[in-house]
Amino acid sequence: MSASPDRRTMLRGAALAGLTCFGAAACASGAQGSGAKPSSDAPVELGPATDVPVGGAKLYAAQRLLVSQPTQGEFKCFSSVCTHMGGVLNKIEKGEAVCPLHGSHFQVATGKVTQGPASVPLETVPIKVKGGKLIAG
Repeated sequence: MSASPDRRTMLRGAALAGLTCFGAAACASGAQGSGAKPSSDAPVELGPATDVPVGGAKLYAAQRLLVSQPTQGEFKCFSSVCTHMGGVLNKIEKGEAVCPLHGSHFQVATGKVTQGPASVPLETVPIKVKGGKLIAG
């Protein structure tokens, strides 16, 4: 004869199932390593243009932006949110920005994918220099 679970055991199981579903939904929505954009589209000052090396790039983590300077005085700006699963790019290696989640690489000068799994380039963001400062947006 098999004993049926008591009410307390059933309630614990239901509670755990609810937490599991909540956690799965949070992960599926991108909450873990979320690359959600800031809520404002207002231009943002990033700092001195001299912070971005000629022929190189800099990541602005707080603003989720990548700024490169392919040639002297020419600046390019991209969202640093990976187009694959929304991870935030976290390092620059050999002229490529890298996503820590699945290893996608993007050219810092163009935003184009150089290594997947991402297949879509980074989103372009307008940028200008005003008073020696970079203004994105």
